Amino acid sequence: MDVRRRLPRRPTPSPPPSKPSTTTTTLRPRASDALPLPIWLTNLVFLFLFAAAATHLMRVWRDKIRSSSPLHVVSLPDIAAIVSLVSSVIYLIGFSGIGFIQSDISEDEEEPPKPNPPFVKSCPQSLDSPSLTQPDLSSDDEDLIRSVVDGSLPSYTLESRLGDCRRAAGVRREALRRITGRSLDGLPIDGFDYASILGQCCELPVGYVQIPVGVAGPLVLDGTEYYVPMATTEGCLVASTNRGFKAILASGGAESVVLKDGMTRAPAVRFGSAKKAARLKFFVEDPVNFDTLSVVFNRSSRFARLQGIQCALAGKNLYMRFSCSTGDAMGMNMVSKGVQNVLDFLQNDFPDMEIISISGNFCSDKKPAAVNWIEGRGKSVVCEAVIKEEVVKKVLKTTVPALVELNMLKNLTGSAVAGALGGFNAHASNIVTAVFIATGQDPAQNVESSHCITMMEAVNDGKDLHVSVTMPSIEVGTVGGGTQLASQAACLNLLGVKGASLGTPGDNSRLLSTIVAGSVLAGELSLMSALAAGQLVKSHMKYNRSSKDMSKSAS
Repeated sequence: MDVRRRLPRRPTPSPPPSKPSTTTTTLRPRASDALPLPIWLTNLVFLFLFAAAATHLMRVWRDKIRSSSPLHVVSLPDIAAIVSLVSSVIYLIGFSGIGFIQSDISEDEEEPPKPNPPFVKSCPQSLDSPSLTQPDLSSDDEDLIRSVVDGSLPSYTLESRLGDCRRAAGVRREALRRITGRSLDGLPIDGFDYASILGQCCELPVGYVQIPVGVAGPLVLDGTEYYVPMATTEGCLVASTNRGFKAILASGGAESVVLKDGMTRAPAVRFGSAKKAARLKFFVEDPVNFDTLSVVFNRSSRFARLQGIQCALAGKNLYMRFSCSTGDAMGMNMVSKGVQNVLDFLQNDFPDMEIISISGNFCSDKKPAAVNWIEGRGKSVVCEAVIKEEVVKKVLKTTVPALVELNMLKNLTGSAVAGALGGFNAHASNIVTAVFIATGQDPAQNVESSHCITMMEAVNDGKDLHVSVTMPSIEVGTVGGGTQLASQAACLNLLGVKGASLGTPGDNSRLLSTIVAGSVLAGELSLMSALAAGQLVKSHMKYNRSSKDMSKSAS
């Protein structure tokens, strides 16, 4: 893979804080000010001098060659032409002299403060190079900052008040610095499109956190190669996953199956008695009523399709777990709207039903729960591969019997002793979280998405290793939420799953879930091999230890 990376421009240091002033900024002296002629005219003179001298010398030397005269004998005009040619060449080698290079020099020097952008109704994009410091503020900004600090202006109103999302973030950031007395100099503010997150991804922004993205691959899954982006600050993680990919590639690739695809939401309702609650339970679970409820539910979206309703009763409280397909979206908002439609419909026939919450934790979202482990949530995926004996020895540096025994004692027995819920694996959450952050998924849903059981078994007369991961609740989407941000969309595009599928709705999100499972499979292979070979501590001490003296950088 040919990967080219442009070096980032050095950040321009911001000018020291100064008091607001309405006086005109004095321009800094430039090198070209010392020239007797304007810079453009100087460039033109040297260009003409070069052309005239070269023409004269070529003409004189041509005549000498024709007349067989010695070339080293030169006249005074010839000497002047040679001097003019050399001087003009020296000047032109500098790419037209001072006028060209002084702009490059000025990039490394302090620039005068720029005026704030004019008022605009909609938030413009801010795609400048990252800057770690806060630029000078105008007198208007100073008034806003004082209002935020004294509490007379709510910080959350800055975007709507200014109409400039980048400026609002700068004002909020400076107000925060003055309130807390602590610096945010290490947190970049420029180089991000704050308009893209307004009302969608993040409120009250003051900057953004930089997380490095590594690429592991290729992952050969179902006959196709994928290069997987992973956003992480844990050393060895990308390299370890990449080694697992190498082992899978050398053994012919991995295969995957999506067993189920359905997002869930479970509202909690209450009645005056358990008998009345049971009456609604029987009504909802009756197949005769399912078509009616489906029509009501499916009105919420052209992609939402009700799949089933599972009920659980706790005294006079009823929990109804709705499951539906959601296309290429992760689907939490979609299923919630459908559930609200059904609740409004049911209240006509059950007027004494009290809606406690649209989510009653029987869903169950962002919490370890047996219902997700058993019934599944989102995409339920199984991924498998047969790793050849020679690959286990040469690439993974261990043996098949050692891996099988370690998996049984660690991932199965050890997890059972710990009372694990969905945690019968080595480190599935590591890979899931890294891919989730890179591709704009909800990182908190790593909790249930990392439910995984890793199985290893010797096959082909004990020579080769059959390894699989079964993950019942991978919650991913390729549209909506963080997937529409530029960086995350680029990572989805790398995988070929950006946006909605042009074919069958949901194809892209299902493919992404299999890539996540395939990446987990590789990560499990590599880490388990490192543990079996006793290499874990050695590799982490080599690659996951910072050499930076943190005591010197502490503020």
